[in-house]
Amino acid sequence: MALFEVETNAHIVITWADDENQAKGLVYDNYPGDDVIRISKRPRTSWVISKAALGLTTGPLDPCIVARDCLSKAEGDKVHAIRLYMNETGNDLNQARKAIESNMVMGW
Repeated sequence: MALFEVETNAHIVITWADDENQAKGLVYDNYPGDDVIRISKRPRTSWVISKAALGLTTGPLDPCIVARDCLSKAEGDKVHAIRLYMNETGNDLNQARKAIESNMVMGW
């Protein structure tokens, strides 16, 4: 099995599959309303989420630590965590949302 990255109009899915057709099928099974935009076989058996691509590298604070602390204080309430993050870092709503949501996806 190989590791495939499948980009749709709404998601980026990382999945194990025997070939591209099976990878597309897995995406269609789980996200039937999505259209596949791009599919690529990953050259290695791991993948990386770029904090720079998410706009999380500016400022002296580590957004992961701050975002996770805010999520913990908010007991998982995303809106409250975003407010706490904005208050602690001084970031705008969009940057705070990205930081909180990306940490929620990583399983804070």
